[in-house]
Amino acid sequence: MQSISTTEPGDTGRGVFFGIAAGAAWGLVFLAPELVPMFSPLQLSAGRYLAYGLIAAVLVLPRWRQLAAQMGRAEWKALFWLSILGNILYYVLLATAVQQGGMAMTSLVIGFLPVAVTVIGSRGDGAVPLRRLGWSLVLGMAGIGCIAWQSLATASAAPLATRVLGFVCALGALASWTGYAVANSRWLGRLSQVSAHDWSLLTGVVTGAQALVLAIPAFWFTASAPHASAEWLRFIGVSAGVALLCSVMGNAFWNQASRLLPLTLIGQMIVFETLFALLYGFLWEARWPTLLETAAMVLITSAVLSCISAHKPGAAVDEAHP
Repeated sequence: MQSISTTEPGDTGRGVFFGIAAGAAWGLVFLAPELVPMFSPLQLSAGRYLAYGLIAAVLVLPRWRQLAAQMGRAEWKALFWLSILGNILYYVLLATAVQQGGMAMTSLVIGFLPVAVTVIGSRGDGAVPLRRLGWSLVLGMAGIGCIAWQSLATASAAPLATRVLGFVCALGALASWTGYAVANSRWLGRLSQVSAHDWSLLTGVVTGAQALVLAIPAFWFTASAPHASAEWLRFIGVSAGVALLCSVMGNAFWNQASRLLPLTLIGQMIVFETLFALLYGFLWEARWPTLLETAAMVLITSAVLSCISAHKPGAAVDEAHP
């Protein structure tokens, strides 16, 4: 398989920039369920990805024939499963986790993504050996441990069964997006004829088609009470905003980062989603971070910097691959 990374000195810096930008955009997805709590996770997912599909279709339309000619059956099949893993299934599970268990708990569990993707990526082509990432993983785990301690120490009025359901859904979202991140990076490494931005837009078109199917059970068979006009307008605005900022722009940033960085480093970039999700949560709750939350952010940021250092040319002599 072709390596997803290059050896140009400027690629790491640009890749990190795109990774941070993707995290800033994706952090908003944790806030969306709090903005429209009267809508179910299925409705949130259907609304977001219907809007994503529509925006992506408009943007890709001028180049549709050219792109379609460059896509084979394997690529379309990959887009189908990537759309389910990284979009539909992931967001249904994440929205459920936020509504049932809260933003802090969900951010905590999703914070394990860097560890999961980095460990899996350490076996990939062009990756830095796992032993050189030891300090980065230790610092990242310490930061996540601080958030866990903070989360467990906070009293909650929610029933235990509700919190357990939220936790299980958060674990499901973690597994779903880990699979997406690894598979998507490898597909981007194989594709030379399709740009990262066009791959993101094609993912949006496929996801939008899937959202049309999801919309039937989400809106037709819903058991919730009728919504007022103001609630629907707010729902449409949130869905469109999340689709544009998180799906179109965030995915485009992420695909650019995935082409410039190896999996061991791209995995670390996911921590910025957690950091920005916490920042948006603090702003939403109108409070400053606690001491443990501050320590977590410092530790996680240090983990990323340590990982970046391990990927610098000349930081260590790479062993020859057999």
